[in-house]
Amino acid sequence: MDAARGGRGRVGAETGALPASPTAGVDASSDEAADFDGFVRARLPELLRFGRMLTGNSEAAADLVQDALERTLLAWSRLDERDDPVAYVRRVMVNRNISIWRRLRRETVTDEPPDRAHVDSHRDHDLWHALQTLPPRQRAVLALRYYEDLSEAEIARVLGCSTGTVKSQASKAMAKLRTLLPDDRGGHDR
Repeated sequence: MDAARGGRGRVGAETGALPASPTAGVDASSDEAADFDGFVRARLPELLRFGRMLTGNSEAAADLVQDALERTLLAWSRLDERDDPVAYVRRVMVNRNISIWRRLRRETVTDEPPDRAHVDSHRDHDLWHALQTLPPRQRAVLALRYYEDLSEAEIARVLGCSTGTVKSQASKAMAKLRTLLPDDRGGHDR
């Protein structure tokens, strides 16, 4: 939602810039608003990085984070001390990303990957392209495991599944990546 429509303003895709107050224009107690504002300010860069790993680009990541934070704000008063708000936001991000992916997969997809100015090596480009071919749940498992450095139990909690499912999804994702990416030791060569 943008500021013109009464929202809190847009999260900056590249900089992680925040509006003056993430809860501006939202009815919430001043304590809740202050708690949420502090949470967003402390965690926004890491949420944007995670969003980038899920979506493959900064603009989609910013949209995903903004949507997840909007949903989290609505649930903020229901989260208690035992709940991990970062895990909650990540779960919302993964679920929204899967929903978006399901909707978009019905659209025509081109063979060309999106322009990725920050990717400077062919190998990194191949990895990004291969990651984008994975189903969203497998991509989320790999992002949480290797980028966010979470344990299998933590990933299971974030995704709301069993550790066995996490292991299975990681195994399937890695197997697919091995078929798509060249082996630096002289194996698979495209």
